[in-house]
Amino acid sequence: MSPGLGNLDPSLRHAWHPLCRSSDVSDVPRSFRLLGEDYVAYRLDNGDVRVFRDRCPHRFAPLSLGSCEGAALRCAYHGWVFDEDGACVEIPALGAGATLPSRARLDGPAGVAESHAMVFISPEPARTPLPSIASALDPQFERGDLPEMLTRASAGLLADNFLDMAHFPFVHAGTFGAGEAREVPSYSVTRDGYTFSATYEHEFANREDPGVTQGIRPLLQRRRLTYRYTAPFHLELAIEFLDAGGTNVIGFFLTPVDDDAVRIYSSIWRNDLGGSRERMREAIDFEVAVVEEDLRLQSRFDVLELPLDLTEEVHTRADKTTLELRRILADFVAHVREAQALE
Repeated sequence: MSPGLGNLDPSLRHAWHPLCRSSDVSDVPRSFRLLGEDYVAYRLDNGDVRVFRDRCPHRFAPLSLGSCEGAALRCAYHGWVFDEDGACVEIPALGAGATLPSRARLDGPAGVAESHAMVFISPEPARTPLPSIASALDPQFERGDLPEMLTRASAGLLADNFLDMAHFPFVHAGTFGAGEAREVPSYSVTRDGYTFSATYEHEFANREDPGVTQGIRPLLQRRRLTYRYTAPFHLELAIEFLDAGGTNVIGFFLTPVDDDAVRIYSSIWRNDLGGSRERMREAIDFEVAVVEEDLRLQSRFDVLELPLDLTEEVHTRADKTTLELRRILADFVAHVREAQALE
């Protein structure tokens, strides 16, 4: 069996990953783990985010235990101070005016950016595009955040699961899958570099629709699903309710933490809730229940790698999105390795 894509594959360092939510970052340093490494994140007075490896170059103390002083970060161990670019500007033990070691600076990721209320970093120069979600900029949509989840899983397999349509009637019988047709209708996938989109329509049990309990509409309704994927682990699903009206956009952002752990960030953007906090809370609770149904299965996988060799598994015409996921990730890994071999 050929090695698949694990959570700590070195190629993943050359991609954008969600480190945390924007709301998680303040003027109090905080530690976040990605790809087996700890990073400290904090926000400057002007709103900019700074991210560095969570260790002081002096004695490797966690910088997340330190404090912000304006645009500077002070280590809690020996009081070393680093400016917003990571250069050391003060070592108290040496006194004022001392010559500071040139190596006394912080290591940071190659890229830091914010998009749709998330902080992204690329440990090494990114070969994937920075993800974005159009609905996040549309004033007609309200955002709701699901609770952060940490689970034993493979980021690749979780992405595969999110894109998979054939499991709905079986895994999600307790939420939206009851009564749903088992056959996956024909659909096409459009790829653009390290991204793709796919759209199809089907019937589903719309248990969220107030019109069902009011007898206005039947439980079984039509919806259009549009998947958008950006490598390696950024996923979006826009659900248009063709009978009830409105759109639900689900963002599913995966952070490989360690070789067997993934942090899941998920948000929804809705334009059909009329500003109702109660309905938004109900929508969030519903999506949490859907993710929990998936994790009951995904957290039990023995092998925590996504196979990239297409000959190792059996595929059908219903698997077009998950096949494209494998193709894109296989191309990404190959391109990174080829580039490294030429360096």
